[in-house]
Amino acid sequence: MAHITVSVEYGMHSLLWLVGESDRPRSGRDLAAFQGIPPSYLLKVLAKLEKAGIVRAFEGARGGFRLGRPPEEITLLDVVDAIEGRKPLFDCQEVRGRCALFQPERPAWADHGVCSIHAAMLQAEKAMRSSLAAQTLAQISASVATKAPDTFSASVSDWFENRKAQPAQRAGEGT
Repeated sequence: MAHITVSVEYGMHSLLWLVGESDRPRSGRDLAAFQGIPPSYLLKVLAKLEKAGIVRAFEGARGGFRLGRPPEEITLLDVVDAIEGRKPLFDCQEVRGRCALFQPERPAWADHGVCSIHAAMLQAEKAMRSSLAAQTLAQISASVATKAPDTFSASVSDWFENRKAQPAQRAGEGT
């Protein structure tokens, strides 16, 4: 989790548009077009989410993606780890061991325990992971629903349905 990239943001937005769509898969191309990003880029993100069981892929003319679990069971941490991998927030280089005063031999106290800077970073990472684990896709979806007008959800559904009805629109979008 060294850095949370834009891939997580695109992945989360895609997941939001899958909430409540358990009977109708949404195509990766349409999810990409809805966000204004290249389909090839989003399909790589969706592949990582599929590998983690967060989405399920369905092939064929009516194929696409659906949530792999209920949104109440998908945490932000699940999404971050699926897309970014479980990397540490801080990669300690043990700089303390290269201190000029410790040459040619380091004193024992210098290497005792975890580096104080590393310890602080581990604490921050634990807090961040805990916060991400406490928030679910269902909560984020509910938050969006409280902000958006009542007609927004229907507009989103209509947009995706119109895309299915007009395959000529999709022909020039690439893979």
